[in-house]
Amino acid sequence: MKETFVVNAESRADQGKGASRRLRRQGKIPAIVYGGTEPPTPIAVSANEMTQHLKTEAFYSHLLTLQLDGQSLQVVLKDLQRHPVSGYAIHADFMRVQADRVLRMHVPLHFKGADIAPGVKTGGGIVEHHLNQVEVECLPKDLPEYIEVDLSHLQVNESIHLSQLKLPQGVTLVELKHGNDQSVASIHLPRAVVEEETPAAQATPAEGAAAQPAAGTTEPKKEEKEKK
Repeated sequence: MKETFVVNAESRADQGKGASRRLRRQGKIPAIVYGGTEPPTPIAVSANEMTQHLKTEAFYSHLLTLQLDGQSLQVVLKDLQRHPVSGYAIHADFMRVQADRVLRMHVPLHFKGADIAPGVKTGGGIVEHHLNQVEVECLPKDLPEYIEVDLSHLQVNESIHLSQLKLPQGVTLVELKHGNDQSVASIHLPRAVVEEETPAAQATPAEGAAAQPAAGTTEPKKEEKEKK
């Protein structure tokens, strides 16, 4: 069952850096809602409420209900700016969605089966993730919270690509539309193991074999050795 997120907002008339600073001192985050048939609308949302929402992964790829001035709007979070030091959200962009309009969103990948994959369990390999999210196209009603990636069948030196992902009905991957079938994850041997299995470049002399003098040289006489 999908989670439900409600974001309470209020319209704001003041704009600019000074107005934004005043809002933040009041415990609010400046934001904007745009898209659809309405013009962009500057809004403000509760900083505490947003902080709690942002702790949940699904919030970033989910249809949200924006309560604005007595109206309920269906939106998605399209952009989020954070403070470079504290990491707190300082501005948010919400986009209105229309039921009959395809939208593009980034959706997280959830990996499963790595612990029972033959390449890990018996092959001694390790899993490397090449992507942690993908961009999808779909109608709002079909937007998934995440896409599952099953690694349970992978052997060493095998990978799973975008074209092998099982997508919900009505969902397509943007990268595949452009012919870019990227690798999502793979299993390979640890570097140390690979280096140990690499044969030496030159064979070493057999044990007990005497080293031969270089061509064109002679072994010093016993007497000369003793004098030295």
